Amino acid sequence: MKITLDLTDLVETGKLTTAEADRLRALAARDTGSLGINILVGFGVVAVAAGAGALLPSPLTAVALGAVMFVLGFALMSSKASAWELLAQICIVIGALAFCGGIAMLDGGSLRVMLAIAVILAGAAVLARSGLLIAASVLVIGACLGSSSDYRHAMYSLTVEEPTLTIVVFALIALACYLASLRLTSKYERLALIAARTAVLMINFGFLVGSLWGDRLLRLRSLISSDPSILHDYTARSEMISPLAFSIGWAVALIAAGVWAVKVNRRWIVNIVAVFAALHFYTQWFEKLGATPITVLLAGLLLLAFAFGLWTFNRRAVAA
Repeated sequence: MKITLDLTDLVETGKLTTAEADRLRALAARDTGSLGINILVGFGVVAVAAGAGALLPSPLTAVALGAVMFVLGFALMSSKASAWELLAQICIVIGALAFCGGIAMLDGGSLRVMLAIAVILAGAAVLARSGLLIAASVLVIGACLGSSSDYRHAMYSLTVEEPTLTIVVFALIALACYLASLRLTSKYERLALIAARTAVLMINFGFLVGSLWGDRLLRLRSLISSDPSILHDYTARSEMISPLAFSIGWAVALIAAGVWAVKVNRRWIVNIVAVFAALHFYTQWFEKLGATPITVLLAGLLLLAFAFGLWTFNRRAVAA
């Protein structure tokens, strides 16, 4: 579990000695450097895997090369030589991504292969202790439910075809991973928390899309009735859950998560709640009232009032 401390304030108020603060600062510097390296490695690995996947002549080549890279990385990691640890993690990550990309192409991106990929990535993440792979494994589950993202010139898009299923499935994943993190060692606690946080993001995306479009439960109804034609029924009569229900549910969920996060000192959740609460507020505000100078002014004043209320609450909590 990671927490945030103001070392300067703690030293000035006599709660820490200068020597203790210097020791904590040195430990933080090491973690900060490690974070920077991991970010660079993450971007580099994704770029290499994507480029290699585009250049390789066939999916079978990607599968074979991915398997070789993974085995090489695992062998280097098994040697327990610290000098090879970073290279071993890179090989495992690239190998896992290339292997999974290859088998996805071979099976046409079917549901069964996507579920298999989620399991493979999770296993590789544990072996390599890779936050990138564990996050990818959670996102693949989203793809199994029809979620996707896209980029075109100067435009990003997000698709969540099943908001209700997305919320329920990822709520269960987030809860399971959080409970697991309480019982794991620090090395694997980090992976469990990354998985839980990725699931929390997907929950909020599900609420966001649902609050705008509602949910027709097409995939679930199609599976229950064994009628594939339901998947294309986007008429008004097919709506099962209204956007208003998602809007209210999202607000309640954000409030509950924020209160819980403050009580247990989960700063990341507090920040996420603040970000998505603002997104939710602005989305519903401007969807209902439109963007005019008056609505923008009132929205800003209301958010400042909310911020002041949160600041007052935090001060009282700290004092208590």
